[in-house]
Amino acid sequence: MTTPVLYGPVGRAVRRMAPFVEADPLGVYVAALSMWSAAIGGSVKVSSRGPRPVLLWSALVAGTGRGKGTALRAAHHVLDKALGRFLATHTTSGITSGASMVNHLWEQQEATAETEHGRDVRAYVCEEEWSEVLRRVKRDASFTTKLRTAWDGATLRNTTKDEAQEVRDPAMVLHCHVTPSDWAKYVGESEAAGGSYNRILPFLLGSVPLLDDDRVTLPEVDGRELADAYGWATARPRVITLAEDARPLWRVVRRYARILSEILSEGQAVFIERTAEQTLRAAACLAASECSETITEEMLSAAFSLVRRSVQDAVRITKGATSPKVGRQPLSLEEKVRARIEMHGGRATSSQVLPYVGATAAEVKNLPGILVTVERAGKTGRPATVFTLRGDSSGDATPQPTNTDRDRKRDSSRHPEAQPARAEREQNRAKVVRLDAYRAEPKQVPKPVPQPKRSEPLAGFNPFRALL
Repeated sequence: MTTPVLYGPVGRAVRRMAPFVEADPLGVYVAALSMWSAAIGGSVKVSSRGPRPVLLWSALVAGTGRGKGTALRAAHHVLDKALGRFLATHTTSGITSGASMVNHLWEQQEATAETEHGRDVRAYVCEEEWSEVLRRVKRDASFTTKLRTAWDGATLRNTTKDEAQEVRDPAMVLHCHVTPSDWAKYVGESEAAGGSYNRILPFLLGSVPLLDDDRVTLPEVDGRELADAYGWATARPRVITLAEDARPLWRVVRRYARILSEILSEGQAVFIERTAEQTLRAAACLAASECSETITEEMLSAAFSLVRRSVQDAVRITKGATSPKVGRQPLSLEEKVRARIEMHGGRATSSQVLPYVGATAAEVKNLPGILVTVERAGKTGRPATVFTLRGDSSGDATPQPTNTDRDRKRDSSRHPEAQPARAEREQNRAKVVRLDAYRAEPKQVPKPVPQPKRSEPLAGFNPFRALL
């Protein structure tokens, strides 16, 4: 499991608070980065085939009482003073329709249009009970469409109102809490395939030990560095670009996302299609926290470690939950016959095979891998048709011996190398043993058969699978 690098001023603050918080430090770091991206999203862009938003949408996925709310409050403690009144004036929740989303941003835009700093369409949507929202938005087909538009930073419009509402360059960030079962239940493959929910980075939170003293308060955070960075980021529009030393790693990130999408199942791959852009957005947020307009290799590496962890968690959450059930391929007639013969120890009569495979004796005789012989019990006994296998699955061309004396002699003369194998089979046949033989001495426990050593996978076959 990838351990993300807690980078920059935000990472240092989280590491300092970790011993005093009953929550996974990763959850605190993720929640803080989402808040930070919402605060700077109105003025900071990242260059990726044109300016793109730096908005980071995240989900803390854990069971009830596993520290999601504690992580959120700790993140608020890290950034509250550094961001001034942003969290107090721009945090909202309970948006359960596309129309209400656009209306909230439009009303904020209208209220700030005449202010000194101009229109402000930033919003930090924090849904601590996201499952309740997901249950309600099922009835609104426009919600997921507007969700995708908001993440892309494209223009949002409401046409259902008497007065048309339009919001250009929205800077909305969604941070939510959900249990793994509710994620699997409400965040389906069809929604993610359309791009609605694969824009959210999910993170599974680990358990943490209880503090010895629950009266311990959070330590004070020196927010001057983040406050300076916030002032730098919002003073004027800024576009953050990749430094030259980061471009080799950027090519690796893009290949990682491409190859990973090909090796995962369709139900899992849809959740990680935006891995490369998510990495770039996270790296831009880290660069802005250090008042830098360029993303260094160290910043990109830290962002990549965070997004890789989200990829791993997305695969774990969706494993078997959203993937469509694959129907079994019907077995061929030869496979059915082989299975019946192997079930009876390598030799089966027609009554043990034909009624179970739905075929006639003539059809079975035409199979290339099946040997058919006729046995007669004594001179006057009724003949019986016996099916055996011509060779094992490895392609051994040595024919199986027949069960008549004449066939045994013929096979022995033609294939003398088959004698050891035949002797071994004869030795392994069931024998009648007297009960006194077991009473003579205590039963010995057979030694375990050593398991064959598996060959190690080729280390250089797919380096990206090791990352997952």
